[in-house]
Amino acid sequence: MLNVGKIEEGFVLDHIKAGKSMSIYHDLKLDRLDCTVAIIKNARSNKMGKKDILKVECDIDMLDLDILGFIDHNITVNVIKDGEIVEKKDLELPKEIRNVIKCKNPRCITSIEQELTHIFVLTDPEKEIYRCKYCEEMYARK
Repeated sequence: MLNVGKIEEGFVLDHIKAGKSMSIYHDLKLDRLDCTVAIIKNARSNKMGKKDILKVECDIDMLDLDILGFIDHNITVNVIKDGEIVEKKDLELPKEIRNVIKCKNPRCITSIEQELTHIFVLTDPEKEIYRCKYCEEMYARK
């Protein structure tokens, strides 16, 4: 049995699809932060069969819940203070995301104005479809 120590302050990302923890680690830019991170891959799960878990010891405000909700809104976020879970956050698809997806339309203003923020708006929550705020280019999640 693998034993990873508890953290005093930070968050635990649970119910990550098996094999996805490293991409989430990079998407959340945890590699750029000066904090302790434990990545547990392929942990046994009654609900999912196998899952990944990320334990991050840092200020909870450093976590971008919108990016995480866009990546996988089924992930559970456990907020830890003084070594105990003080809150569980359920994620949702964000209504708007910035600089996560890049517009692929070559005629979009974001292709010409390189420093412009890429903004996508959730237009169909059921089908998880986002559209570029500037040109309406569709981005469908897989």
